[in-house]
Amino acid sequence: MINYALRRVLSALPIMLIAITVCFVILRLAPGGPFDGERPLPPTVLQNVMAHYNLDKPLWEQYWIYLSGVLRGDLGPSMTSYDFSVSQLLAIGMPFTLMLGMTAFVFATAAGMLAGAVAAVYQNKWPDYLLVLAVMIGLIIPNFLMAALLQLAFGVHLKWLPAGGWPGFSIPHLILPVLVLSWPHAARISRLMRGSMIETLGTNYVRTARAKGLGSRLVLARHALKPALIPVVSYLGPGLSYLLTGSLVVENVFGLPGIGRYFVNAALNRDYGLVLGTTIFYVVLILILNLIVDLVYAWLDPKVRYR
Repeated sequence: MINYALRRVLSALPIMLIAITVCFVILRLAPGGPFDGERPLPPTVLQNVMAHYNLDKPLWEQYWIYLSGVLRGDLGPSMTSYDFSVSQLLAIGMPFTLMLGMTAFVFATAAGMLAGAVAAVYQNKWPDYLLVLAVMIGLIIPNFLMAALLQLAFGVHLKWLPAGGWPGFSIPHLILPVLVLSWPHAARISRLMRGSMIETLGTNYVRTARAKGLGSRLVLARHALKPALIPVVSYLGPGLSYLLTGSLVVENVFGLPGIGRYFVNAALNRDYGLVLGTTIFYVVLILILNLIVDLVYAWLDPKVRYR
C-alpha cells in the first residue's frame, strides 16, 4: 500500500504542474491587469510597480520565477492586499473554509446515505417518492440561488436564523450556509446509495441470507451495507472537493470570513498571486482526497489490488 501511495503522489506532480501552467497563462493572457483602474497610475509609478512584481519581464521568465518560488514553498505576494503575502491570506481564511466544508461534508454524507438506504428499502412507496423530490430540489436549484431563498425565508421574513455575517463562532450563523452547501451533496449521495442498495438487495447472497431466516436489519447491516457503499465512497473525494470549492460562493453570499472572500476579490482585481495560490491549494487538496478515496475503496472491495 505504501508503494502504491508513493506512485500516486509521484503521478500527481505532472497534474499539478499542468494546472499551475494553464492557470498562469490564462491569467496573464486575460485582458486587464492588477493595476488597471478608473484612475491610472502615473507612468513612472506603474513602471516601478511592474518591476517590483516582475511583470515587466518576458512571460517565460515570469513563469520560471513563480514556479521556483512555489518549489520553495513561497506563493508570492498579493497584489491587492499589500500588507499580506498569499500564504498569509490563505492561512487566515483556510481554517474557516475547511471547518465549513467539513461540517457540511459530514452532515451531507450521513443524511445522504441514510436517505438513500431508506428510499431503497421502501422502493416505489411514499418515503421513496418524498426523498426523490427532496433530491431533485437540491440538484436543480444552484447554491447561490438556494442561499438567497433561504436568507429571505428564514433570515428576513421569519427571522428564525441570521441572514449572514460572522460575529465569532456561532452555530446559528452556520446553519444556513451548511444547509446550502450540504443539500446538493446529500442529494447526489442519496441517489448513488439508493441505486447501489437496490442492486445489492437483489444479489444472490442477500437472498440467501434472507432465506436462512436472518432479519431485515441484520441483512442490511451485515450483508448489504458495505457493498452498497462502494459507489458512494468513490464519490466522496470529488464530492468533498466540490463542497470546498462551492463554499467560495456561499461564503460571499453569507459574508463569511473564509478563502472565498479573498478569492473572488482577487479574481475581480486580477490579483495573479492570490488566484494562483488558491488554485494550487485546491489542486493539492483534491489530489490528496482522491488518494484517500482510492485507499478506502480497496479496503471496501477486496477484489481491488494495489498495482
